Amino acid sequence: MAGPQGRPGPGHNRLLAILPPASRERLLASCELVNLEMHSILVRAGDPIDYVYFPQSAVISLLIMMADGSSVESATIGFEGMVGAPLVLGDEVSPYDVTVQLGGDALRIPAASFRRLMDEDPTLRSVLLRYVEVLLVQMARNTACNRLHDLEERLARWLLHIHDWVWANRFPLTHEFVARMLGVRRPSVTVAARSLARAGLIQYRHGRVTIRDREGLEDVACEDYVIVRDAFERLLPLPPEST
Repeated sequence: MAGPQGRPGPGHNRLLAILPPASRERLLASCELVNLEMHSILVRAGDPIDYVYFPQSAVISLLIMMADGSSVESATIGFEGMVGAPLVLGDEVSPYDVTVQLGGDALRIPAASFRRLMDEDPTLRSVLLRYVEVLLVQMARNTACNRLHDLEERLARWLLHIHDWVWANRFPLTHEFVARMLGVRRPSVTVAARSLARAGLIQYRHGRVTIRDREGLEDVACEDYVIVRDAFERLLPLPPEST
């Protein structure tokens, strides 16, 4: 089975790998390693952003919450990105709930230290601004995808992104959680997941999903998956030694 495309892999972070050594060392000197628990909330919409996170193995969701309690995921962030993009653009308040989708490690830096480093290091700011552009591409494609594509395509696209950032074929997942992420009802997720399972693309048992045929999932997924992947490769190319 073809493997996930995300690089350089869990335990590292794509943005840190891109930085020149001096910039990376300055950033790391202000970071601490933290373990993020699955389904924990890092910040609520409307609250100040106290920390920036560079995931290493955790996967994090940016959730838009509605007044009636419904929700939809705006973007997913794994070890190729960072949490706290509004700070890069000068905002200090989170416009969305930030939830840990799958537990794991991340490097955490206080917002004040992060802002100071950006002011002092134009290279760091440049890399982070390019990541914000990738994040905007992902958010825009998610918005269009949620409106225009059927649920089976959307679910396949979403599973591919998770597979990229979990770096494992089997991971915990419930239909209730997917329904929250995709902004649909749980029975609809069940129908779509059964369709992918009947096609031999995934297996779902006891709250865990196994990717059985990644290439098949890529065939089912909408074009938004490839467009987001291309944005990573075009705007945030890794140095040769990281590939």
